[in-house]
Amino acid sequence: MTKGSKIYIAGHSGLVGFAIVKNLISKGYTNLLYKTHEELDLINQEAVANFFEKEKPEYVILAAAKVGGIVANNTYRADFIYENLQIQNNVIHQSYLNGVKKLLFLGSTCIYPKNCPQPMKEEYLLTSELEYTNEPYAIAKIAGIKMCESYNLQYGTNFISVMPTNLYGPNDNFDLETSHVLPALLRKIHEAKVNNISQVEIWGSGKPRREFLYSEDMADACVFIMESRDFKDTYNPNDKEIRNTHINIGTGVDISIEELALTIKKIVGYEGELYFNETKPDGTMVKLTDPSKLNNLGWKNTVELEEGIAKVYDWYLEKGGSNL
Repeated sequence: MTKGSKIYIAGHSGLVGFAIVKNLISKGYTNLLYKTHEELDLINQEAVANFFEKEKPEYVILAAAKVGGIVANNTYRADFIYENLQIQNNVIHQSYLNGVKKLLFLGSTCIYPKNCPQPMKEEYLLTSELEYTNEPYAIAKIAGIKMCESYNLQYGTNFISVMPTNLYGPNDNFDLETSHVLPALLRKIHEAKVNNISQVEIWGSGKPRREFLYSEDMADACVFIMESRDFKDTYNPNDKEIRNTHINIGTGVDISIEELALTIKKIVGYEGELYFNETKPDGTMVKLTDPSKLNNLGWKNTVELEEGIAKVYDWYLEKGGSNL
């Protein structure tokens, strides 16, 4: 990519897209293209086709998706598989038809089996059954990986799939009903401090371990791949069957929920108690990616967890805290 290349970022306003746009601007890219949902409904095949024919982007970053927590994934199963498949199909196919030079498709590590060996390597994809609650979303993302692979193999396109681990960062979702664990804990502990509440309840035992990647690190990995790596770099050319070409984006380091809560407590400056309610579910005990494929391609994360949480807390306070 050159600094003047026309780059379309689908999903620019979310946690992922926001970080990627910020990274591109910081690196001097000046011809960025994005549309709000009201301006362009990516589920609408005709609208997407008209957009690509008119704008002719040279590069595409597909960060748009219908996302949500466990409850939303399990309740709106049809919506999650239909909307995500439609978005992917429309953007990937139009990228092929309109000669896009490179496309980056962003998925999630929920593509891996429920009882996946740890840490999770790319080769473990489709080796056993998925977690039931988010199966429709995971299947849509797996279809996106296979669509990129298949178009590359049949049409010679340069479409690359990346699977980030749990992300956090500026522009995150802090809604206590729909947010993920890190922003939810940050908000709960902050509000307890502000309101002089002596105890914060945390669901589960605190023993499950999770991996967290700062969103701006994730964005840097994505731009690195767009700038300097191609589909041919994602597999062994001697393999008879080309599969598992996607790339994990993670740190390879995990932390218990209890350790995470204590770290947030320290950063926020909360002096009350943390109560782990063991009558509530823990979920999967360990979920850790193996990022060695990405490391071998030349990229490694730089923002450590405590530093990243401190940055997010500063951003959260600057944006009005609980009013978000």
